[in-house]
Amino acid sequence: MSIPAGETGDAAKPAATSGSFAPLRQKVFAVLWAATVLGNVGSFMRDVASSWLVTDLSASPAAVATIQAAATLPIFLLAIPAGVLSDILDRRKFLIFIQVLMSATSAALMVLSASGLLTIGSLVALTLLGGIGAALMAPTWQSIVPGLVPRADLKSAVALNSLGINISRSIGPALGGVLLAAFGAAVTYAADVLTYAFVIAALLWWKPPAKPTDDLAERTLGAFRAGLRYARASRPLHRVMLRALIFFAFASAIWALLPLVARHMLGGDAGFYGLLLSAVGAGAIVGALLLPRLRLWLDTDGLMLTAAIGTAVVMAAVAFGPPQWLAVALLLVLGMAWIIALTTLNSTAQAILPNWVRGRGLAVYLTIFNGALTGGSLAWGFVAERVGESATLLISAAALLAVSLALYRVKLPLGEADLVPSNHWPEPLTAAPVEHDRGPVTILIEYRIRPEDRAAFQTVITRLSEVRRRDGAYAWGVTEDTADPTRIVEWFMVESWAEHLRQHKRVSRADADLQREVTAFHAGHEPPRVQHLMSLPAML
Repeated sequence: MSIPAGETGDAAKPAATSGSFAPLRQKVFAVLWAATVLGNVGSFMRDVASSWLVTDLSASPAAVATIQAAATLPIFLLAIPAGVLSDILDRRKFLIFIQVLMSATSAALMVLSASGLLTIGSLVALTLLGGIGAALMAPTWQSIVPGLVPRADLKSAVALNSLGINISRSIGPALGGVLLAAFGAAVTYAADVLTYAFVIAALLWWKPPAKPTDDLAERTLGAFRAGLRYARASRPLHRVMLRALIFFAFASAIWALLPLVARHMLGGDAGFYGLLLSAVGAGAIVGALLLPRLRLWLDTDGLMLTAAIGTAVVMAAVAFGPPQWLAVALLLVLGMAWIIALTTLNSTAQAILPNWVRGRGLAVYLTIFNGALTGGSLAWGFVAERVGESATLLISAAALLAVSLALYRVKLPLGEADLVPSNHWPEPLTAAPVEHDRGPVTILIEYRIRPEDRAAFQTVITRLSEVRRRDGAYAWGVTEDTADPTRIVEWFMVESWAEHLRQHKRVSRADADLQREVTAFHAGHEPPRVQHLMSLPAML
């Protein structure tokens, strides 16, 4: 789970002051934040029970890693469709449905465990089903965070999101380990089922503002294509995804092998495994509290490099089988490094995405994130089958450190662009009403450019290509008139008339600033001429 937030409203207005805990002044944010902390406690209790049970059912590193992969594979496969649904459905009702689905999954684990019928196959299948629920839920939780807090508080809200998860991580695994050791897996799963009731109650209490009726509301397939086009065209999002892919693919080794590390290398029991996970959560809490101060000393790239170094050092140290007390201390450091990486990447992704595509954009990011965890968990599990857990951790630590240093030059975006819709495009002129599903549509914008300005104009308008494609164009280009070289025509194509009208609503203030840079080169007495050309309707 992640911290939910609302749609739009008073909380979205700018605030004069901001602080690490400022988002908690918003009542809905605070209530749902508390509910998800409790819900995540249950989720971590369930995860401890499942991860430990698989070591009872099989000693194979590949089997243990498969459980980890089953939890993240659905998010890798379904995050983008889930992001589409989060952008077009009622988010509150969607979240309630998902919570019911996940509570039913934990109830099934409880029944099978109590009856002694739980097997590797059923455990993997139900873990996979729980992962499907997490896949459907994650983009929705995250995409509504910016709506409840002022923009100045967004990074604090994301940090509180991570803080809440790690408060749960510090409590849930330890409590789960105690329940598992004292009462068995069935009771542990039952406690998880109970926590869902509180989350569902909080969602039923939450009354977000109703979305206004929109004649241009997107349909599922169109929204899916628009989200993929945006992700494909957004270079800032590409940089975030690349850094996430590298970090989590190599750092996943410690998560995939931790149950075996606790049992075989450190000689611990279920309670000790829960203590290790709690140490990660406690370290993450400390890291989240220190993060505002760290941001004063380090930029986002420095924070990511610090997280990579910390994670690599912990994996290398654990590989030598340290005493249990030292292992707990090392996992505290891992928690600090993990929260720094998660919060930095997550807040950057949210800051660079406009509201209309935030769910889909975050879904693409989550696909990369969980794909890296899934693929990494499976890969490191099979590596450990051949070379052992200790050597695997050393290899992954060295690789993480080397690749992170090599990619340090791939800078993360600052996320400071104003993405609020500018609404500065005038309504297109039409001789008669146009059906929304007609298309494709070609838009021509005619500029007059002096020969001495052509090179500078081309440099600036090339940057506009990314904007057009992000907002809905599937093709873009610039042409010149062979009879009059000062006449330059920018053209782009969109799927339908409705999609072009959506473009009018999507253009942000940052995009408007770039368009003014382009228009500044126009030497005509009148503004650049805009034409809309549409394919002829089919003949009957």
